[in-house]
Amino acid sequence: MSDRASPTRFPFPDVLDPLTGVRFFLALGVVLFHYQLQWTLPGDGGLLNRARLAVDVFFILSGFILTHVYLQGDRALNYRRFLAARFARIYPAHLFILLAMLGLVLAAPLLGVGLEPGRFNPTDFAATLLLVQAWLPRETLALWNGPAWSLSAEWFAYLAFPAYAALALRLRTRPWVIISLAVIAFVALDAVYRAQFGPVLPRAEDSMGILRIVPEFLYGIGLYYLGQRWTPSARVSVMSALATTGALLALMQLGVDDRIIVAAAGPFILSLALLAKARVRTFLSHPVALFAGEASFALYLVHIPILMVWRNGAQALSGWPGDYRMGVGELAAMLVLTLAAAAAIHVFVERPGRRLLREWMGPQRADPIEAKRSVHSDQGEPF
Repeated sequence: MSDRASPTRFPFPDVLDPLTGVRFFLALGVVLFHYQLQWTLPGDGGLLNRARLAVDVFFILSGFILTHVYLQGDRALNYRRFLAARFARIYPAHLFILLAMLGLVLAAPLLGVGLEPGRFNPTDFAATLLLVQAWLPRETLALWNGPAWSLSAEWFAYLAFPAYAALALRLRTRPWVIISLAVIAFVALDAVYRAQFGPVLPRAEDSMGILRIVPEFLYGIGLYYLGQRWTPSARVSVMSALATTGALLALMQLGVDDRIIVAAAGPFILSLALLAKARVRTFLSHPVALFAGEASFALYLVHIPILMVWRNGAQALSGWPGDYRMGVGELAAMLVLTLAAAAAIHVFVERPGRRLLREWMGPQRADPIEAKRSVHSDQGEPF
């Protein structure tokens, strides 16, 4: 068999537990980043200020995992089934939370809660519903559910996946070329974004946030094929995971350039995947960590609506000003409520909704390859 047909002798195992377990901590970082904008706790918040870059880690991770699931062997991608599976993965929880936000906005005047005129408008609702709010330049945020901008970027990457797949399969024996192309694309898009909008690319969100995922998704693809070439020992895998994790956290705490942190996120993801390859079990493989990782998507989506409702309720009941700061007890209670809500949404909305959509849109005849993908396609996948 040619080298091109069999690019590696050392494939990853089907299930990559560390990449599932770590998702909870990434999502929790985003939650705490938003919380620290509201609290009175001491500290300069260096690490938490950069926890928002967990979104970039998710984007890289998405390219890595979708390569693992869909770009193995020489079988052509069934694009319809791919999109059906991706839609089923992201839409149930998104739609549930968006409709809950609509209900809250409609009920707010009845409860005596004043909303800024135009803040929640039909145009932004439609864009969020269709997951296109991050596709065009914007001057304001689509506030129906702020974190959903990254779903808009993910949906764009899903639609563009055949182009990624064609490039990936052509260059899979040369992963450094894929990574180099990702770096070149990132540098170019960063220059364009700074010229047009001012901030660096890792700060792109509602306004052209799709540009942020384009090179990062490709980076994840290159890292996957690079990792296929390596089979480190358990000891080396553990040391690498500790080193890359420590380096990433240190860079975040020191407040280095966002773009350097995004680059450092790649070795971090790869080192966790290599733990699974070396059959090393850590706390990230514990059933509790795996459930938390699987529920991280709901946690990521629901934390801002709960924060909004909590603060509006506190202000209405106490008469506090809109800029009041939250203490430790209030933050802890809100976090517990948010974690419980995320678990409930995952169990009662996300899982059954995903299953129903897959049955409705999926293939009618048995397909062993698709069955295997159905089992493993959510392992480690952020969205």
